[in-house]
Amino acid sequence: MKNPLHYQLSKYDCGPTAMLNAMSFLFEREEIPPEIVRNIQLYSLDCYSKNGEPCRAGTSRMAMMFLSNWLDGFGRATRFPLSSQYLSGKAVRIGDESLINDALVRGGVAVVRLFYGVEHYVLLTGLSETYIRMFDPWFLPEGTSEFSATDIEVTLAHPNAYNRSVPIACLNREETTPYALGCMEDREAVLLFNENTKKTAQNTIEYFI
Repeated sequence: MKNPLHYQLSKYDCGPTAMLNAMSFLFEREEIPPEIVRNIQLYSLDCYSKNGEPCRAGTSRMAMMFLSNWLDGFGRATRFPLSSQYLSGKAVRIGDESLINDALVRGGVAVVRLFYGVEHYVLLTGLSETYIRMFDPWFLPEGTSEFSATDIEVTLAHPNAYNRSVPIACLNREETTPYALGCMEDREAVLLFNENTKKTAQNTIEYFI
């Protein structure tokens, strides 16, 4: 059984929540090893606030890179069908020949750092010609006016897959505007696959971008 994706419990835990949601999207509840749940929590929320308060500045890029490497190594060592790849800089973009596009059309997901008031982690789960399907762990009610001046759509109709539809052009921006990936050299993403359901180039029918 697949669990619905869930929302962060505080202002700070978007990183571990997005990674746990990746597991929920890719695997059945009964398949997910408890070690993965433990270590996602253990290796995240490593940043200190300006006042020296632990965890109150979220999850660092270094922690996310380490977690990606640990998940990939765990998959190989235990033969659990999980693979992970960390991307940074110019490799993190949406468009032709993008590794993120490739992952999404082959049934994988991407956890990306972008801007939503502050730096923020979300889960990308799919795409169409012009929109990305995203699960943002920051809860907003359907019908919110948060994005009324944009083409960003908030939906609660797909709790197992996404709660935002975001224009691709919006993500590719280098400004610090809502859901922009931001400055090219500061970008990062983690690609994750269930190797048992991962599509190959031969059996991928739709490639939108």
